Amino acid sequence: MPGMLYLCATPIGNLGDMTPRVVETLRSVDVIAAEDTRNSIKLLNHFEIKTSMTSYHEYNKVEKADYLIGQMQQGKDVALVTDAGTPAISDPGEVLVRKCQEAGITVTSLPGAAACITALTLSGLPTRRFCFEGFLPADKKEKAQILEELQEESRTIILYEAPHHLARTLGELYETLGDRRMTLCRELTKKFETVLPTTIKEAQALYESEEPRGEYVLVVEGKSLLQKKEEAQAAWKSMTIEEHMKYYEEGGMDEKTAMKQVAKDRGVPKREIYQYLLSK
Repeated sequence: MPGMLYLCATPIGNLGDMTPRVVETLRSVDVIAAEDTRNSIKLLNHFEIKTSMTSYHEYNKVEKADYLIGQMQQGKDVALVTDAGTPAISDPGEVLVRKCQEAGITVTSLPGAAACITALTLSGLPTRRFCFEGFLPADKKEKAQILEELQEESRTIILYEAPHHLARTLGELYETLGDRRMTLCRELTKKFETVLPTTIKEAQALYESEEPRGEYVLVVEGKSLLQKKEEAQAAWKSMTIEEHMKYYEEGGMDEKTAMKQVAKDRGVPKREIYQYLLSK
């Protein structure tokens, strides 16, 4: 029988958040694949876990995944841990999971801490709908494309950022999204945990004079539906009514349907469009 892959969530700061199930699993598997073995050994020593480790990180994720799958096909169980939090969230674990699925290896996830969810619940911003972007790409073109897409995002946005990039990222968010409500979270679950409800502009000003410290989670307000509607109406109103009508009629609408849609776009009664066109 082939072995299994266990995705084991580890604490993001407070060791008290380690679940008994994860401790038991890490003790019982044949090998632990760790993002940084130097970091994970401290965790294993704290919980007196003697299982052997091997490295699994961004730079060996493909070839090491093949090796680990070979081990599981021989019947060995493997646990995957990241430096902190849930594996496969902003780390190369997703590659190993996909390859396991392709090879018919069973994968299970042992839930626990995740900085993105912890920050979202602390943010005071809407939690029903959200999108998680993790770390913005280093590539300028790719980053600009993602920021442009986020301009119209109505869901709450969650980002990760390192302290040495925080000021720059806040500036890029303000330039692209404008000023919005946001909550800055740092050192979550640790002694100096900070949760700061603010705005993008205020946060940008704060870190012009204060040096960022610790790892940050940025929770940013999505664009409101009202704002999106107002912007759309402003765009339509930059056209003449004749141009607006022509846009829909050339798209295949009959005059009556086009008139109704033009009125809806511009936020006015249909009779107002009808009377305007009648007077021409």
